[in-house]
Amino acid sequence: MLADAVVTIHAAYVVFVVFGLAAILIGVVLEWEWVRGFCFRLSHLVAIALVCLEAILGVMCPLTTLEDWLRARAGQARYPGDFIGYWTHRLIFYNAPPWIFTALYATFTILVAATFWLAPPKWPRRSAHSGRRLTSHNG
Repeated sequence: MLADAVVTIHAAYVVFVVFGLAAILIGVVLEWEWVRGFCFRLSHLVAIALVCLEAILGVMCPLTTLEDWLRARAGQARYPGDFIGYWTHRLIFYNAPPWIFTALYATFTILVAATFWLAPPKWPRRSAHSGRRLTSHNG
């Protein structure tokens, strides 16, 4: 059951990355303010950059490693047997040569980074009080 929870979290991560870019592009056209939020945009860029870095370095995703470890501890096969786990796995894992995934992740990372130039996020503002020096009015 924990392995299925991990693969569901993994799928949510993938959905965030893929649909996050779609939301940014659609949101810019439709003038949705939230898609220019700095925290959202930065977390989105970091999320895909981590995936790209793992692929370039040839490192297995920690979520995949954790899922496999949990399944092995439970005496299960690598692929889940229940409905949610099975279909979630089918949704996010494909059988292709590693270089294809690396190329896709790198291209996607470049696209996400390009949105910072094409549709820049609204950078956080410093508060009016953060730049002031405290002074005493008593002389």
